[in-house]
Amino acid sequence: MSAKKFLILNSQQIQQKIDRIAYQILEDNFDEDEIILAGILPRGNLVAQRLKDILENIAPFKTTLLTIDIDKGSSTLNARTDFDVNNCKNKVVVIVDDVLNSGKTLAYGIGVFLNVSLKKVRSVVLVDRNHKSFPVSTDYAGIALSTVIKEHVDVVLSAPAEADAVYLV
Repeated sequence: MSAKKFLILNSQQIQQKIDRIAYQILEDNFDEDEIILAGILPRGNLVAQRLKDILENIAPFKTTLLTIDIDKGSSTLNARTDFDVNNCKNKVVVIVDDVLNSGKTLAYGIGVFLNVSLKKVRSVVLVDRNHKSFPVSTDYAGIALSTVIKEHVDVVLSAPAEADAVYLV
C-alpha cells in the first residue's frame, strides 16, 4: 500500500470549518442558557475546545466543556467523563469528534448520556467519511468525504494551529 498523503484540509480551511460549525451551533441554540460541548478524546476534545473558544466570543449562552474518554477497543460501553453527566440534565449536549467513520465512537458518546434527561443532543465531526455501520448521523460536519474503506483520514491538530491538517492516506 502506498504511503502517499493527500492534503484534504489545510489549517486555514480547518479554522473556517470550525468557525462555521460554531455559528451553526449558535443559530441552533440561541435561546439556551448553557450548552455542553462533549469532546471525545483525543482529537474530538481538541475540536470541542476550539468550538468553545469561539462560542465564548459570539454566543450569549454559557459553554461548558465535558471530556469523554471512551475505551474504543471494548465491545461494550466503557467510558469516563471529567465531571458527572447528571450535571447535564435538561441541557443541550453537543457531542464532538474529529472523524465519523463507522459511527461506533459517536454511538458510545451518546450512550454516556442515556440515563440523563437531556433537552437535546447534537453531534459534530470535522470529517464525515460516510461509512456508517451504526445508526448515527451528524448534525454539523466540516466536510463529507466519499472514501474507500481501506483509506485512512488523518487529522492533525496542534498548537499552534498553523500546523493543522487533514490528510487522506
